[in-house]
This record gives sequence, C-alpha cells and structure tokens, in this order.
Amino acid sequence: MDSQFADHLKFFADLGVTGVSRDRAWWSRVAVTPLSSPEATEATSVPTSTAVPAATAVPAASDSTQILMMLKDEIGPACMRCKLHALGRKQVVFGVGNPNANLMFVGEAPGADEDEQGEPFVGRAGQLLTKIIEAIGLKRHDVYIANIIKCRPPGNRNPEPDEVERCEPFLFRQVASVQPKVIIALGKFAAQSLLKTADPITRLRGRRFNYRGSTLIATFHPAYLLRNPSAKRDVWDDMKKARAILQGHE
Repeated sequence: MDSQFADHLKFFADLGVTGVSRDRAWWSRVAVTPLSSPEATEATSVPTSTAVPAATAVPAASDSTQILMMLKDEIGPACMRCKLHALGRKQVVFGVGNPNANLMFVGEAPGADEDEQGEPFVGRAGQLLTKIIEAIGLKRHDVYIANIIKCRPPGNRNPEPDEVERCEPFLFRQVASVQPKVIIALGKFAAQSLLKTADPITRLRGRRFNYRGSTLIATFHPAYLLRNPSAKRDVWDDMKKARAILQGHE
C-alpha cells in the first residue's frame, strides 16, 4: 500500500472516520460543494463592534482576486508598519487559496517554515491542516488560509498587541473580500484575537459565532494536535459542524 495513502487512512481513523467508499454517491454526501442556501443561525453573537466598517465594503465575488492582489501590493513585500520588520522576519506572509472560498482558516502568525517560503501553514502543522481539509472532502486550493499577523514574531512568540493592532485591519479586508461562509479560527490566540475575548480555547471551541457576516468556529491549532493527538476527535467534531453549515444541513 502506498505510504502516503496509508498515512491518510490512519489520520481518518484517528479522527473517528470509520471508513470510505469508492461509490461516487458516498463522496457526494461527504464532499463540500458551493452552496447558495442561507447561513445557519449562530448560537452566540459577537459584539456589534466587529461589524464590517464602511471602508471595507464587501466586494462582488468576481472582484475578489483583484482586490486581494491590490491588498497584497498595498502591504508590500517589506512592510515596516510594526516592529517585526526589525526583529528578524524574512518576508511578509500574506495569505493563500481560493479568493472566493466558502471556508477560510485563520491562524496566529507565520512560523519559521512560513517565513522561509512566504506561504501560511506549510510546516508540519500545515501538512496536518491539509489532511484536515481533505478529511471533509476539500483540497487546500479550495479554501483560503491567512493569519492574524503577516510576519513571524521572533522565536515564534505570540504576537503583541501593537503588532496585532497594525496588522489585523488587513485580515479584516481579506475576510471582506473572500466573504467565506465559515471561518475556522485555529488555536487560542486566533480565536481570542478575532472574538476579542480572554476565554480559553477549551471554552470557545465548537461554538458558533457571527463574525463579519460569516459563521466562526474556533478549534485547536494543528500544532497542538501534533503534541496532543487525542484532541483530533474534537477537531473532527468541529470540522463536521463546519461541513454541515457549508452543505446547508444546519
């Protein structure tokens, strides 16, 4: 058996997926396809201060690619808006994926691999994220992936408040451009930053929040799963909720 295929089967088993089928009808039930059905009703709402400001009016879907390119150019390859430009970062890590994605993932900040390659989630945690995406019937290029801040903090420390303040408006504009149906906040820092809360990830994960016109679900960061494989089941539960919303089942 091909080792990569075997790894995928083992990962699905760890998540609690009991089997797969060659039947096309089975895949049509599990795969996520673009939908036009109404959004699910959120159980918890974010304060109104998170509403999209007039300056970031939602663009037409056909404009998303161009708007993201313009935003990337606006940030520039050598951004100096915060102190991180002088603290060892190699490059700005903007975002990657489908500019009209229904599903968007938001992490904390680039790590060493991301800083080297200029793309979010390409290290070990990123490889695990790719498997998580595939577990719900999607490919990496079907979704959009970004971080709270665009530059690597020294030593992979948490971003500091002034760094977030300078950088998060660009993330808001990415969200406004992509217009995802569902946003997955990966890990404690991303969830707390997006939701403006100090609640621990164990309290936030699995719940649904209304965030800038999207349904936001917080879950554990893939790096946490590498250290705590038993938490994969929780992430799988969260991803199934996201998939149900995307498919219009909730």
